[in-house]
Amino acid sequence: MSAVIDSPARTVVPQTAATGPRLGWLRDRGMGASILVAALSAAFGVVLVETTAYLGAVLQADPFIGDSETLAFIVGLLSILLTGVAMYVAAIVTANTFSTIIAGRTRQIALMRLIGATARSQRAEVGKQGFVVGVIGAGLGLLVGLGIAAIGVQIGSGLIANVPEGFSLAQPFIALPAVGVALTTWAAAWAGSRRVLAVTPLQAIGGSVERSHEEVSRAGRHIGAWVLLVSGAILLAAGVVVGLVHPLGVVVAFFGGLLSFTGLALGSVLFMPPVLRLVGRMFGSSATARLAAENALRYPERSSRMAIGVVMGVTLVTMFAVALESVKQMLIGQVEGEIPAEFFTPFDAFAAVMMVLVAVSAVIAAVGLVNLLTIGVVQRRRELGLLRSIGLSNGQVRRMVLLEATHITVAATLTGLVLGIVYGWIAAQSLLGSTPTLPDFEPAGLVAPHVPWLPIAIIIVATAVLTLVAAATPTRLATRVAPVEALAAD
Repeated sequence: MSAVIDSPARTVVPQTAATGPRLGWLRDRGMGASILVAALSAAFGVVLVETTAYLGAVLQADPFIGDSETLAFIVGLLSILLTGVAMYVAAIVTANTFSTIIAGRTRQIALMRLIGATARSQRAEVGKQGFVVGVIGAGLGLLVGLGIAAIGVQIGSGLIANVPEGFSLAQPFIALPAVGVALTTWAAAWAGSRRVLAVTPLQAIGGSVERSHEEVSRAGRHIGAWVLLVSGAILLAAGVVVGLVHPLGVVVAFFGGLLSFTGLALGSVLFMPPVLRLVGRMFGSSATARLAAENALRYPERSSRMAIGVVMGVTLVTMFAVALESVKQMLIGQVEGEIPAEFFTPFDAFAAVMMVLVAVSAVIAAVGLVNLLTIGVVQRRRELGLLRSIGLSNGQVRRMVLLEATHITVAATLTGLVLGIVYGWIAAQSLLGSTPTLPDFEPAGLVAPHVPWLPIAIIIVATAVLTLVAAATPTRLATRVAPVEALAAD
């Protein structure tokens, strides 16, 4: 009689961010786009630092304005402000991305809690991942920025008469944008991962879950957002009042705009759903249109995170366009007689350069939209599989995802245009309100806002293109998985 000894059963543990290779989590969907956002911000900052240093060297080499420290100071100040804006946009986009990733990891985090891990250790792990993403993106951005700066210096040497001698790309402040982006990305990941503290072991039996409208609308959840919003509004009003007597009112208004928009971003789940609801009525009453509108409203956190990045980009571009056009129109009003065609050529060139620089922040926000929309579709595989199983065709699913993207970008564009016009007028008013005007050199007082329609048209066209680009990958993913496979997914 022979004994049969069964070999012990082998337990296969699926690889996750916790059990896989040390840096295997970098392959998770959303991480690559987060690295791209950090790299864009760092490259932008490096290029601005090099541009400022090069322009300063060019100004010093000029025989007429070489001693103008004021002009060099203004160029340097603009460089710092624009770098700060890019890092601010990147921080909000990164925080929103990590918030969405955490929602998708709800079950995994709950399982780790079930076997003894603490919420703080899980959050520390997410923070470490954010720091690694920031370091990788900042390093890539530093190299790309130096490459672009080197090309720019070569081009400038062929176009500028007074070429500065001995200019070097090894500037003392070259590492500041890279270090700032790495730290900002880490802080944004830490802020975006705060939901880890609310995950319970019981949620191990569920999947990825976004909080419902009732959960995110509870009283007391958004006190910080309201404090920032009200404080910012007070400073904006103070900037307008101070601007009537001194141009430094624009500094007060700047901080007011920063605080108020941060409040809007943090409380976007309160302000975006009403706009989304209004826009949703424009898409008709077909099944796919109703599903797209309902999906945008059912989980307001996800929709608001997607929209707020586009709102930032549109607001920034519109604000600069309105402020610069208001300044130009005021100057035109001060010129008597016929204005030569070339009179405003330097001003228009400066405005064009500023718009291009600000557009970099809009590109960063657009990357965030594409990333979040893609992650959202991946996390809704079960839902999409159910829709396929009850009769929706591939074409209807594609239309639904495209309409969702359109719904969000239209709502975000309208919101950004309104905010941009308001912020742009406040910037112009706080800067120009005390400026002496002809004929009696009295202060300008209230300055009428002027909206340049060409930049607005460009924004609308760019938004339409962004919608198609943002929906390309999600629509392909939404129809790639078979209904049975999607329904079987955890």
